[in-house]
Parts: sequence; C-alpha cells; structure tokens
Amino acid sequence: MSWQVDHLVIGAASLEQGAAWCAATLGVLPGPGGKHALMGTHNLLMAIGAEAFPRSYLEIIAIDPQAPPPGRRRWFDLDDPALRATLAAAPRLIHWVARCEDVAAECAALAGAGIDRGEVLQAERDTPRGTLRWQIAVRPDGQRLFGGALPTLIEWGEVHPAGSLPACGVRLESLAVGTLPDAAARRLPPGVSTSDAFAATLATPAGRVRLEGAA
Repeated sequence: MSWQVDHLVIGAASLEQGAAWCAATLGVLPGPGGKHALMGTHNLLMAIGAEAFPRSYLEIIAIDPQAPPPGRRRWFDLDDPALRATLAAAPRLIHWVARCEDVAAECAALAGAGIDRGEVLQAERDTPRGTLRWQIAVRPDGQRLFGGALPTLIEWGEVHPAGSLPACGVRLESLAVGTLPDAAARRLPPGVSTSDAFAATLATPAGRVRLEGAA
C-alpha cells in the first residue's frame, strides 16, 4: 500500500460559510486550523479518523482575504472561476489528499505512467503546538486532475495535525474517488474505491451523510 487517506478537502467561499455548512450538515462545528502563506489560503479542521482511516481529518479551506496574492495558482483549483462560482453557492467536497512516505518517489512513479502530479513544495504553518511542516505535490496550474479523483500527495514531517484534533463524533466510513488510470488506482488504500462519482460517506451526530464531489 503506497497511500493512506490523509484528509478530505471541503472548498468554501469563506471560512464563515464553511463553518455554518459544517454545523448544518455534519452536526458539529470544525476546530481552528491556520494560514498557508505559500498559497494565500486558510482552513478549519475536524477529526474524521476511523479504524480503516487512521489519522484522517476533514479540512475546510478558503482563500484568505487578508493574505497577499501568492504569485502562483493556488492549490485545489481554488482560482478556477467555475469552481469559485460553485463554492459561492455552498461549500462542497472538492478533493482528497493522500499521505505517503516518499512524495518525490510517488510523483516519479506517476510521471512514469504519464501523470504529472506536480512539483514537490515545502510548506509549513504555525500552530499553538508548534510549526507543522510538510512536503506536498502541487501543479503550477493548481489543477486537481481527473475531477479531483487523483489525490494531492503529502509527506508530513515529525508532527501530524490529526494528533491534536479532538474526537467530535464524525467518522469517515467510505470514500469513492471517481475514475482513475491503473497506475493511480492500484495505489489506493483499503476502503477507497473507484466509481463513476467522487463521494465520501461519513457517520455524524446528524446521521449518515454522503458528500458529493464537485468537479
């Protein structure tokens, strides 16, 4: 197994909109996250780990209106006009991130199959418990690829954010990521399937919730 589900990405027009959506849809409020100086974004976080998906979490992400322009396309297609119009109406599941032990090697393997996952960037953000550091593969055009089905790949440093997230009664039950080429599909971890649609099922205080992906 090369990849594990690290986190689901919920795109929002603002963090206030995202928090309200989370409370109404999942029955709980997300916790604080931080700012990404590299991309001009900020986030809120929520633990969704389960036996099949250890250390997984949900990220609500939005463009930070107080941050200067990053000088490049932001990750997760957040600069795409069509996606921004979709998120203006309501937050949506837009992507997933897979953690791996060697992100450069994983990107090279995909490149060998004709899939350009992007360049490996060094990123970090400050937290009350110290600085989080990670390496992440991001294309210069910011594209997610295959309608968000192909995960962004991440390699964490010594600290993982899920270690400080409290349990909130939300658990990831299953994830279907859409259609992928064989070179990527064979790296999917248990509990993750390919299908005609990108969708996640969560057990929540509000009941079982299915989140449908936005292309």
